[in-house]
Amino acid sequence: MTAILSNLQATREAIAKASIDAHRPATEVHLLAVSKTFPAEAVREAYQCGQVAFGENYLQEALDKMERLSDLPLEWHFIGPIQSNKTRPIAEHFAWVHGVDRLKVAQRLSEQRPSRLPPLNICLQVNVSGEESKSGVAIEDAVQLARQISQLPHLKLRGLMSIPAPASGETEQRVPFAKMRALLDELNERGLSLDTLSMGMSHDFPAAIKEGATIVRIGTAIFGIRKYGEKT
Repeated sequence: MTAILSNLQATREAIAKASIDAHRPATEVHLLAVSKTFPAEAVREAYQCGQVAFGENYLQEALDKMERLSDLPLEWHFIGPIQSNKTRPIAEHFAWVHGVDRLKVAQRLSEQRPSRLPPLNICLQVNVSGEESKSGVAIEDAVQLARQISQLPHLKLRGLMSIPAPASGETEQRVPFAKMRALLDELNERGLSLDTLSMGMSHDFPAAIKEGATIVRIGTAIFGIRKYGEKT
């Protein structure tokens, strides 16, 4: 058994356990394998183990992997902040974007999404912990931005994404995730019909699942420790 296969199995079992603890069907939680900095061969191996959805943060690295893996029916997610001058290739090559926090970026993605492709799935990134160093719209501004994005053509606003400040234990970890769940509920009460909470990573995904996460973004627990000086 390879390390990636073993890690994927362990991750899926942990997701299932957290779902049971939260009295939720495990099928409600989707695993996004964050493959940034890992080579295309690692993505191919994960696909052979049954993983289809992959998340990338670095645009050129992602485009190179897409070309090398074009024979596989993979679902690509772009994670993190987006520079305005990089919206076109993102709009043209990805199925999901998890880091929109500005109307200008959403407008450009909408304008540049090819009409031959289905609408681009969007998660609004929320700076739930209020960290100055983090991207994301403030909680108090999220309703207005969500309404604006939901009106744009060629996009489908699916829900919210967050990267909370690190916390030491599960009780503390659940606090910002609960805020995200409450914000999603508020948006739905206002008629937006959202279905996605993209939250939880290798170190805190059980807490996120217990607060309603529908996508968990896991890299290290699947692929191992990243070496940022050796990006693909």
